[in-house]
Formats: sequence, structure tokens, C-alpha cells
Amino acid sequence: TESSLKNVLVVSFGFLLLFTAYGGLQSLQSSLYGEEGLGVTALSTLYGGMLLSSMFLPPLLIKRFGCKWTIVISMCCYVAFSLGNFYASWFTLVPTSILLGLGAAPLWSAQGTYLTIMGNTQAEKAGKVGRDVVNQYFGTFFLIFQSSGVWGNLISSLVFGQTPRQGSGVLAVLLVAVFLEPIKDAQRKREGDEGPPFWSTLLSTFRLLGDKRLRLLVLLPMYSGFEQAFLAGDYTRSYVTCALGIRFVGYVMICFSATNSLCSVLYGRLSQKTGRAALYTLGAVTHLCCIIALLLWEPHPRQLAVFFVFSGLWGVSDAVWQTQNNALYGVLFEKNKEAAFANYRLWESLGFVIAFGYSTFLCVNVKLYILLGVLSLAMLAYGTVEYLEAKKVARPAAAEQAKPAEGEETETAM
Repeated sequence: TESSLKNVLVVSFGFLLLFTAYGGLQSLQSSLYGEEGLGVTALSTLYGGMLLSSMFLPPLLIKRFGCKWTIVISMCCYVAFSLGNFYASWFTLVPTSILLGLGAAPLWSAQGTYLTIMGNTQAEKAGKVGRDVVNQYFGTFFLIFQSSGVWGNLISSLVFGQTPRQGSGVLAVLLVAVFLEPIKDAQRKREGDEGPPFWSTLLSTFRLLGDKRLRLLVLLPMYSGFEQAFLAGDYTRSYVTCALGIRFVGYVMICFSATNSLCSVLYGRLSQKTGRAALYTLGAVTHLCCIIALLLWEPHPRQLAVFFVFSGLWGVSDAVWQTQNNALYGVLFEKNKEAAFANYRLWESLGFVIAFGYSTFLCVNVKLYILLGVLSLAMLAYGTVEYLEAKKVARPAAAEQAKPAEGEETETAM
């Protein structure tokens, strides 16, 4: 238990250090280099690179280098981006943005795969249900990781324009490289599977879309991309900055990160008692109420607390999407984890890209209606998957019950 918890903490603190530096940089990107369109171009190339890499890179890199070294290599791409920001120009920012985009999908896919394998291995040792331990590990990870939003925004709010020192990214790489244990997938080892050939691995992200459940579940990460983009871009700009001024943006985002962080660990424990469907319902109802309230609300500087209530509730909901979506993908597609998490990043990135694409020319109200529509469809599709899974579990159970009944009949006939 101690060694697996140590590994979960190493991954979590590695990501915390990495994203304390990067998160602050990203949120200031469009405002720092706005004049010549450099910031927007950098973000566009970043998301373009992310989309491209989600399609092919994660399964390949994880198969070739394993989860640990995929995380280390991908983290180096983030460090390069931080260095590019030191001398911000077209020649430094655009190439490093592409590099960061290429590194993002393997980084998150390897993290998801690592925590899933770690959770299942630990559950097997302790005689627990794999799903519960995986959920707990994702809860612990997001507790620590989401707090990076607190530290990153705190630093950039107290000294506006100051992003956290880029050295924390280098520390993240060293921490993971030195202290994280490499991990083997026990299930593959048992089946004696050496893994599929190169071309098969390359296309595994798309092949997994042949699974009906995955086709239904692509809307969940896509919605996650939409709602994060709305909060980071539109809520901060159209509500907070308009009514309170830019200096409050950091503090409002701290409130989001803090509730997100605390709820993550809470959901990791709660899911064992309530099941995941109850948590998804909580997340959907909370976001639904927020969206409707934002459509009706006219922000005013005198209602200071309300701005924080919205970002706090958004965090309560977002914690459901982050912890439960990751655990759901890891549990449902256990045999194809790498391809499943690559798909997760692909569709989430697509959500970001679409939201980022229309952010400049659509009204806030229209964006809220889009969120409402995507959320409703995503929950409908998710409900269908839960129904299919319940049917699958019920079938063998019914067959088991039928067997003794048949035995009894033959006895009475005799």
C-alpha cells in the first residue's frame, strides 16, 4: 500500500509543480501577447498539436517507453514551452507551443494509464474492488493537481503579470525521473501479450471507436473541454472582468481550484458508497443550475460574493467530470487503457478547440445554450452506457440463478 501510495503522490506532486508554472502562463497567454495576435496563434498551434498527437502518439510512446518515461519526456515539452516564454517571439513561442501540444496528450494518457494499473494492482493485493481503488487514486491525484490553480493564480494575482518561476517545471521532471517506479501491466503479463505491432498501435485510438460504449462516451470529455473553456475564457472575461476588473480574475479562479481540489478527494471516497451514477447526476444538476442562473443574472460590482459562488459551484461540478471521467475510461476499457485515454484527450481537446474557435464571435448567451445542449446530450449518452453495463452484469447473474433451478427440476422428476 505504502509503495503504491508513494507513486500516486509522486505523479500528483510532479503534475502540481509542472502546472503551477504552466497554468499561470497559459491563463496570461492571450492578455500578455495580445497586440500582434501572437498569444492567440500560440494557443491555436498548441491545441492543433494536441489534437494531432491525441490521434497517434500516446499508445505508441507508452508501448515504447512505458508510462514513467512517457511522463518524463512529455514534461520536457512543457519545460520547453516555459523557456519559450522567457524570450517571447514568433520564433520561440510557436515552435514550443507545437511541442507542448504534442506532449500534452501522451502526458495525460500515461498518467491515466499509470494510475489505473496502479489502482488495479493494489486492489488485487488487498482483495478490494479495482474500480474503488482506481477512483480513490484519481481523487487523490486531482486533490493535489487542482491545487496548482490555487498557487499559480495566487502568484499571478498578487503580482499581476508575474507567472510562477519556470524552475518548478524542471523540478517536476527530476521528481518523476528519480522517484517514480516503472510499472508493468499485470493483466498483459498474465495473458503473455507482447503487444500489437507498430501500425496496429498507431491506429489503436481510432480502432477503439469501434466499441459502441466509447462512441457514446465521447461527449463527456468533449463537454469537459467546453465547460473548462467557458470558465477560463468567457466567465472570467464577460462576467468578472466586466463587473469587477481584471485584478479579481485570479481570486475567482482560486475559488474554483480550491473547491475542485477538495471535491476531487471527496468524490474518490464517496463513489465507493454512492456509485458513479449518483456523482454524475450531482455534476450535471449543479452545472445545469449554474448555466440557467448565468443566463438570467446581470452581474453588478456590489454582488461580489456571487462571482465566487458561481466559480465555486463550477469547481464542484468540474471535479465530477475530471475524477469520474478518468476512472470511467480506465475501468470500462481496461484492456485498451492507452487508446482509451488517448481518445479521452482527443475529444476533450476537440471541445477546447471548438469553444476556442467560436469564443471571439458568439455572444455569451449563445455559448451558454451550447453548453446546455452538449451537457444534455452527454448525460443522455452516459445514461445509455450505464444501462448497457447493467444489462451486461445482469445477464451472467440471471444465467447463474437459472442453473440450480434446472437441477431441482430434474431431481423432482426423478
